[in-house]
Amino acid sequence: MSARHHHPHPEEHLTSSALLQDIVIGLSDGLTVPFALAAGLSGAVQSSGLVITAGLAEIVAGSIAMGLGGYLAGRTELDHYAAELQREYQEVAEVPHVERAEVQELLADMGLSPATQELAVRELTADPDQWVKFMMKYELGLEEPDPRRARNSATTIGLAYAVGGLIPLSAYFFTPTPAEGLLWSAVITLVCLLVFGYFKSRMTGQPPVLGALKMAAIGALAAAAAFGVARLVEGR
Repeated sequence: MSARHHHPHPEEHLTSSALLQDIVIGLSDGLTVPFALAAGLSGAVQSSGLVITAGLAEIVAGSIAMGLGGYLAGRTELDHYAAELQREYQEVAEVPHVERAEVQELLADMGLSPATQELAVRELTADPDQWVKFMMKYELGLEEPDPRRARNSATTIGLAYAVGGLIPLSAYFFTPTPAEGLLWSAVITLVCLLVFGYFKSRMTGQPPVLGALKMAAIGALAAAAAFGVARLVEGR
């Protein structure tokens, strides 16, 4: 009974970690890139409508691009695992004596006595599936990826990017001029970056205040650079 209840816990933990990682990736880019774009346009145009149109177009394109990147990363992980799995099965079938020696070496590194090593090698290599599973985990350090990882990662990153991107853009919906929209957008976005950076750093074991300041500084620098370039181009 205890074994049945113990097994699902690490899977749930790993899934939650992957989900959190995807949310962080999407939100961090979503908060900074559209904010910088809107800031740059605010220095070049006089219509909030143009900023909103361009901002929405960037959010759509960015969400698709980020989601596609997450999907390809997930597929690469799955393909890599499948290729290594096939290679291990091939080695077990073609050079079993080499693979048995590697199993024994791994068990020795774990601190097992020679007698226990011999017994464990016989038990592990009696079943090819168990043998290969052991080699994948302890020789290569690979865990079987969730087959839904690529799809879930693409969806999560894309949605997180869209949510993050709408935050700085929202100010332009309620202000008459791009200059006023930029002011409110900067306030809203910097507050969100501080909060996001704080909690992100806490969850990853980093100093939260420093993480919050770093995240806000990155967003501010990106927006300032985009605004400055737009002003420079407009002046010419």
